[in-house]
Amino acid sequence: MHHASGSGWQITTDTSGPMMIALYVRDAAGLNGVGQPMLSHASPKVRSADHSHLTADVGGISALKTEWEAWWEQLLKAHPHTSPELSPPSFDAFGNSPALQRVLQAHFGSALTWARERRSEYAELEAERVASGTDQLLEDMVDDRLMEVGRDSRDFKLTIIELPLDEQRAWYLEPDKIIMSQDLMGQPDLLRSYAQPVLEILV
Repeated sequence: MHHASGSGWQITTDTSGPMMIALYVRDAAGLNGVGQPMLSHASPKVRSADHSHLTADVGGISALKTEWEAWWEQLLKAHPHTSPELSPPSFDAFGNSPALQRVLQAHFGSALTWARERRSEYAELEAERVASGTDQLLEDMVDDRLMEVGRDSRDFKLTIIELPLDEQRAWYLEPDKIIMSQDLMGQPDLLRSYAQPVLEILV
């Protein structure tokens, strides 16, 4: 986790284990075009399989899509906390989402391993950023904006959730959250194109 802050403002950059697990489940179940915002595929690629046999008697794939979207929405709202609780092997918190509950039971082990590997990669990435100074990029952008407007910043908190996504871009969640591909920070110009308009509104 990285904090950048100044007088009245704070930007927190971190990843999310539960969201990584949700992305793994989404891709493993071949759920394309689901969720708000509609994020690109996870990276490295998760192999998808047909889950119709698992979900056939609990509403099928359409129920799974709806249940996954509701879960995703909850994860975004609750971040940085985990809600609902991921408690194997029965996943009781998903009792009202039987299709999703079954898919979680089938994939949780591999999803957890995948997410743990991504988390350790993210920790390495953060260490590299500190060593190279790229972790200061957002702070510099706020400073540039403050010089531009010639006043103190308005009070704001911005949360950036970095995830292992194969498309290098950011998705804006109003009013104070951004989901971002974790590789975007390594591309200053591209990062600027996504972050600057947001900072102009907030600062």
